[in-house]
Amino acid sequence: MRYLLTGAIKAGKSYRALQIARSEFSKSLAFIATAEVTDAEMEERIAKHRRERLGSDGREEFLTIEEPIELDRAIDEACSLLTATPGNPGIVIDCIPMWVNNILYYHREQDLPAILERAIAKLPEDTVIVTNEIGWGNIPYDELSHRYNRLVAEVNIRLAAAVDHVELLVAGIPVRIK
Repeated sequence: MRYLLTGAIKAGKSYRALQIARSEFSKSLAFIATAEVTDAEMEERIAKHRRERLGSDGREEFLTIEEPIELDRAIDEACSLLTATPGNPGIVIDCIPMWVNNILYYHREQDLPAILERAIAKLPEDTVIVTNEIGWGNIPYDELSHRYNRLVAEVNIRLAAAVDHVELLVAGIPVRIK
């Protein structure tokens, strides 16, 4: 089943994504990380997420692919690397707002629609995608923030239409939307 998890920042979406992957998908798991280390805070957040992907034996449970832009290529890579293991590949993609941020930062906005369409077409049956509802609570002052909010909203709408199940996380509690 394909899931989209959305909600506020720090609402427990990444943790929930790992729970779903571990309980509902085969043991052939990949994690596509879109974040890049930009400062000490981001470095700690990435380290925390890496620790969360460790099994009870301390070993990595997920094949991790770090890809800030080419989401479609990362999905291809994950699926091809996981074909040697039994079961359908299960993929967690974390997170869409960071991916959109990278698209803007690297001046690849014109490529976003094509990359997104190819990524959606390549999603395996077992996928969890993490995103945020960033437009709640503020009206951005500057043009770049307006573009960012609009792009994340457009991507979220497209992803929600492409998945089977959408959950909104509020204070760590998943609320089924679709």
